Amino acid sequence: MTKYSLVLGATGGIGKEFCRLLVKRSENLIISGRSKEKLESLKAELLSINSTVSVIVKECDLTAKPSISELFSFIKENDCSLSGLYFVSGIDTRKAFTKYTEDKISSQIAVNFESAVIITKKCLELRADSFDMLIVSSACGLTPMPYFSLYSATKSALVYFYKGLKAELKGERVKITVVCPGSVPTREDIKEDIKAQGLQGRLSKVEPNKVAEKSLKALKRNKTVFIPGFYNKLVAFISKLTPYAIKSKVIAKKFKNKEKDAF
Repeated sequence: MTKYSLVLGATGGIGKEFCRLLVKRSENLIISGRSKEKLESLKAELLSINSTVSVIVKECDLTAKPSISELFSFIKENDCSLSGLYFVSGIDTRKAFTKYTEDKISSQIAVNFESAVIITKKCLELRADSFDMLIVSSACGLTPMPYFSLYSATKSALVYFYKGLKAELKGERVKITVVCPGSVPTREDIKEDIKAQGLQGRLSKVEPNKVAEKSLKALKRNKTVFIPGFYNKLVAFISKLTPYAIKSKVIAKKFKNKEKDAF
């Protein structure tokens, strides 16, 4: 069986950077996302970087369990074993919870957390002799966030789940790193958000290629939780020392009138 790393959310800003770095390391990839057209374009780029690797394209809708099952049936049919999982998918809707529809609630939970757990279980069943997991959470998952409450809760769930799983798998040649980035300029709406934050946005910003590069180094060291950027590490440290009553007021003021309905 040929070894592959599976990248979910491969065509996003951070996902592409992971793929570029992985093919430079001569890793075979299964790249997945919602758009087959974007995946094929990325495949062509990756093969131009390293023509000796194998890159397999398979689209997948993480809001639909049958689509996830189809992805893994495809992997089995192609006689692949998995040496890595890079989960970079996410929905970053930001608004008051009372304004959510039930569909929006379900889709955000499915993409940000439930699909990661299901995919992890399936990957472990197909893992090679050693297995690397890199899961992209968010700095927003390090504290509850008013007006970003569902997003922060799902991202926090990733941190807690993979911390626990890592302890369960100790001694089984499995590395797990959960990455909690701050501001990463990927989509245009995120770039505008960062610009609107002024000095804080500039200090917290870490470019996608740097997030990917530093995260892979953290994974190599088997670091459990990694926060890219000195400023973001400092904010996370100060946040631990700050009473939530104070934090919640600051966060609510920041996000109350800044709605974003992504995905």
